Amino acid sequence: MRAEKQFLTAEYVARLNASPFFLVVDYRGLNVGQFAELRRRLSQAGAEVHVIKNSVFQRAAAAAAVAELTEPLTGQLALVTGQRDVTLAAKTLKQFHAEFDKPKLQFGGLGRQRLDKDEVWALAQLPPLTVLRAWLLGVMLAPAARLARLLNTPAAQLARVLQARVDKAQISLAADSSSQ
Repeated sequence: MRAEKQFLTAEYVARLNASPFFLVVDYRGLNVGQFAELRRRLSQAGAEVHVIKNSVFQRAAAAAAVAELTEPLTGQLALVTGQRDVTLAAKTLKQFHAEFDKPKLQFGGLGRQRLDKDEVWALAQLPPLTVLRAWLLGVMLAPAARLARLLNTPAAQLARVLQARVDKAQISLAADSSSQ
């Protein structure tokens, strides 16, 4: 293998290892302006897109052991990687695809697991990771909050009963002093 290809393969191995996810798209039919717009939108979502040769991607994926490539790669491929949330990148791709009918998603990977097109589009339907974490935290904290309210209820009831007795005693004293 030529030194250029070895360098490119090593670069994409590092890119695949650094990213928690990757998405492979066929960008055929996108003009330069549309590709630049896709790149800008993905950048806002915390991802980046790079054109890659099929053979270089196959070698890089094998070296990084990120996904099993059983079928041959076809088309003009671009690789989407990022450091943040895969759902944001998938949503951006889905929205861009809805607007321009391009690029065509081939497959993706999350961790060491390969995802087909339908699984990536399902990820695009999920709320962002921060929202999912907030929901999970709410679910985990709900029993503790319920327990705190339960433990606090008898004390609050006792305080209301005592306050009612004090108010009743003050009314009785005020009535007694006004009758004298």
